[in-house]
Amino acid sequence: MFDSIAQDIPYHTLIDGSPVRLDLKRLDLIHPHISGNKFYKLKYNLIEAKKRGCDRILTFGGAFSNHIAASAYAAHHFDFKSIGIIRGQELAYRSLNATLKTAQHYGMQLEFMSREQYRQKDQSEFLHTLQSQYPSAFIIPEGGTNALAIQGSKEILSDTDRLNYDVICCAVGTGGTLAGLIEASHHGQYVIGFSALKGDFLHNDVQRHTNKTNWHILDDYCFGGYAKTSSELFDFIAGFEQKYQIPLEQVYTAKMLYGLLDLIQKNDFDQGTRILALHTGGLQGRRHDIGVTE
Repeated sequence: MFDSIAQDIPYHTLIDGSPVRLDLKRLDLIHPHISGNKFYKLKYNLIEAKKRGCDRILTFGGAFSNHIAASAYAAHHFDFKSIGIIRGQELAYRSLNATLKTAQHYGMQLEFMSREQYRQKDQSEFLHTLQSQYPSAFIIPEGGTNALAIQGSKEILSDTDRLNYDVICCAVGTGGTLAGLIEASHHGQYVIGFSALKGDFLHNDVQRHTNKTNWHILDDYCFGGYAKTSSELFDFIAGFEQKYQIPLEQVYTAKMLYGLLDLIQKNDFDQGTRILALHTGGLQGRRHDIGVTE
């Protein structure tokens, strides 16, 4: 059912062979609403939901979640109802931000939950209660990361990508996309994840989904943590967009490209290394209403 959305994905060369070759795969251009890695992570989840006869999807996310926005549209497009469990009970008493307005516009029922209760989102007893409350719902984890998402994420790398590049780079949120890339990579490739969150816990999350060792995750360029930014990052985004005419968002892809270009400038890669970076979309979050935090 995703055949009507899939299309050829363009590449943009950022550095042409000196000291490295750096290409950007524009997953953000797959679709205006189900863009980037979300297309791949939702694909097999929705196929499975349809196969099971579910009439709605239920998933989790924060107030600025790309996954929530993409899930709402995908559910609407493929004739599912949708429920979003949103972290932060206090948000129920505030005006909706652009992300949540978008989700609501596409029919998502928003259920706000205290942060303490939200932390139970992966516990079997909690999920069983939710399933009892919504028996016809197909439950998708936060960020969409599960075995079905990893199955979809493996499709991001084409046969040509496996032949033509030495290093694959992407931003990391919950780790599902990175795990799929690792599983799809060939033995001579190395995969680098640029974490949008502070801390090394993502390494263990990804390691649960792969036995390969040709990868690592950096949190050096997360700018302090999830959704945190700085004037330096916004200056980088402005300069990058002026130079390449490619839009970025401040939570994921901009941080990945900032870090990757910094590593290239520091000569962290051998001369002639062929690098493929992934623009994982999320442009619905391309705004300054998150705020600048130093």
